[in-house]
Amino acid sequence: MRRTAIIGAGSWGTALAAIWATDGRPISLWGNDPERIARVQASRENPDYLPGARLPSNVDAAHEFAGCGNADLVVFVTPSVAMRQVATRVRVVGIKQSAVLLSCTKGIEHGAGLRMSQILEEIFPSHTIAVLSGPNLAVEVAGGLPTATVIGCADESCAADLQAFLGSELFRIYTSSDVTSIELGGALKNVFAVAAGVSDGLGLKAALVTRSLAELLRLGSAMGGSSRTFYGLSGAGDLIATCFSKHSRNRRVGERLGRAESLASIQADMQMVAEGVPTTRSAFQCARRLGVETPIIDQVHAVLYEGKPLRAAMQDLLGRDPKSERL
Repeated sequence: MRRTAIIGAGSWGTALAAIWATDGRPISLWGNDPERIARVQASRENPDYLPGARLPSNVDAAHEFAGCGNADLVVFVTPSVAMRQVATRVRVVGIKQSAVLLSCTKGIEHGAGLRMSQILEEIFPSHTIAVLSGPNLAVEVAGGLPTATVIGCADESCAADLQAFLGSELFRIYTSSDVTSIELGGALKNVFAVAAGVSDGLGLKAALVTRSLAELLRLGSAMGGSSRTFYGLSGAGDLIATCFSKHSRNRRVGERLGRAESLASIQADMQMVAEGVPTTRSAFQCARRLGVETPIIDQVHAVLYEGKPLRAAMQDLLGRDPKSERL
């Protein structure tokens, strides 16, 4: 591997471009807005999404997919709702037959209930596909703070190659063959982070996050995941980081809901997508289809999509019948 193309110039895509370019490798960073990308290319910064992070000269910011054609590694960091559309556009332009695809997007497709790697498998059936997920916050990674993450791939030798190619002392990478659990942990934790933000003023965040892990294990296992992986970096680790960090967009959505702001006004005011919002709808649908009890997801869905008042949602969550603790 030598050339990398990163599809998605939001905060996480920009952070990955910044840290992976430090050794001089050529990186193409694609963004959907031509004017913003032109500013990024000229200034070597992306102030709309990641202010203060400098991009080395070997990062080529572009609005066209031409940089994907000769890439050995194509990294998808788009919003989950745009994954299918963007991946289809990349396929039309064409990529190398030997190129590896890496999904860094956390979400579940609404309706089909597909993970992001499954969408890529449909569109690129002959390519090796891997996923990356963990307790990683873009502003901290770009700022040089140490972190750890997991790369999942059914091809363990490919996972090891990506580990060596993308890892560093500050960006420690573990490998796993459990792609399903890694993706589900990364997607579902965003829903619980919204609930954690709402609970900030109620004094029960620790209890809510603990029960969120139990719910993640229950639904994630029903969707084909493994509890062993959910207790790792891409499950419990990511859940803790997203629920407690001041940099978490999903937690911020919950905090603002708790201050009686409407979801529409919150989303209109945010530059970046809070994946917990669309994932709530997908997770709720998956839980109903599988017959899994998900009280926290249910109440977040009721608040976001059914207009349920926060106080009523909290009362219904806490007023359920007493039971034994189950993980």
